[in-house]
Amino acid sequence: MTTPNLTDPRLEGTFCILNENGAPRQPDLVPTDTARLRAMYRAMRRARIFDERALVLQRQGRLGVYPLFGGMEATQVGAVLALNTPHDWLAPTYRGTGCALAYGLPMHKVILSWRAHQGGSRLDPDSHLLPFYTPIANQLPHTTGIALAEKRLAASEGREPKVALAFVGDGGTSEGDFHVGLNFAAVFKVPAIFVIENNGWAISTPTSSQTAATTLASRGEGYGMPSVRVDGNDLLAVAHVTAEAVARARRGAGPTLIEAITYRVLPHTSSDDPARYRDSAEADEWREKRDPGMRLRTYLSGRGLWSDAQEEEMVVEVDAELRSELELADAAPGIQPWELLEHVFETPTPEMKEQQAELRALHSEALHPGGRA
Repeated sequence: MTTPNLTDPRLEGTFCILNENGAPRQPDLVPTDTARLRAMYRAMRRARIFDERALVLQRQGRLGVYPLFGGMEATQVGAVLALNTPHDWLAPTYRGTGCALAYGLPMHKVILSWRAHQGGSRLDPDSHLLPFYTPIANQLPHTTGIALAEKRLAASEGREPKVALAFVGDGGTSEGDFHVGLNFAAVFKVPAIFVIENNGWAISTPTSSQTAATTLASRGEGYGMPSVRVDGNDLLAVAHVTAEAVARARRGAGPTLIEAITYRVLPHTSSDDPARYRDSAEADEWREKRDPGMRLRTYLSGRGLWSDAQEEEMVVEVDAELRSELELADAAPGIQPWELLEHVFETPTPEMKEQQAELRALHSEALHPGGRA
């Protein structure tokens, strides 16, 4: 069910519903629920606005190093919108702020996370969202393990399984954990979906220097799981293929690998200078011609479903939300050194207990040298 998009070599053979100009290639696959269409667009724009504001906060010294995702939000938000949140599981990468926001993580939690505050890791126990993963690809074996547990629980309780969705960058597909996670998932037919955010760059290494394979999706064939390549800047297409993968997982047919072709138009992080390793013309072309938000907005506007006034109103609402959430983050109490070891294991190991006790002692000594009060 592939509709070729030949406007860029990387997009050849990808599945899409709306082309880069917002025109439907497959009108029958556009959701008929207009309220849902507007909600999908709003979720994507909300994530992008946060990303833009987060960079400002970082420049003001109010966030640590921040991994930007602007221009890739259709992949992140589109895939998450196919989940049943907060029941299904989500394992984002360190660049997964857009995923987490779409899943339902409050903005103040995101802000605390990028301030290295423990409050950002203390997630709702009723949610199935995992913290941002910085080690490359190690969330894939974790996701497979979660999905296997859900498969067994569902069988014992006589219900459909919850699914587990994990993201990984194109660079992460070169890691051993990618092989371990996907191979295990396919062998045991677990209800998992793996989304490769192929944005063209693993920091400064282009995808062409990482693999001789024609596509990254083709790796799924080696593991014995269905694979699909999708235009990652088409929100509707990403949501569609992910929803198909979720349905497949729920009916016990096993995992799916999705390669979403997108582009990292912004720096790798707020501390990166991409001009040192790539031609800015390529990024400019993706930014100007393939912006995911403008693509869907053009379609909605053409159908009379979205206006400039609605856009302005939405931006005002998101900015107000961010100001309120920023106040919550700023009001969070400071953390103690030993709290850095919390929320690592459900039951702390003996070594961790010893380390926490040592940190408490060092802290007490610093406050009261020589034991003096």
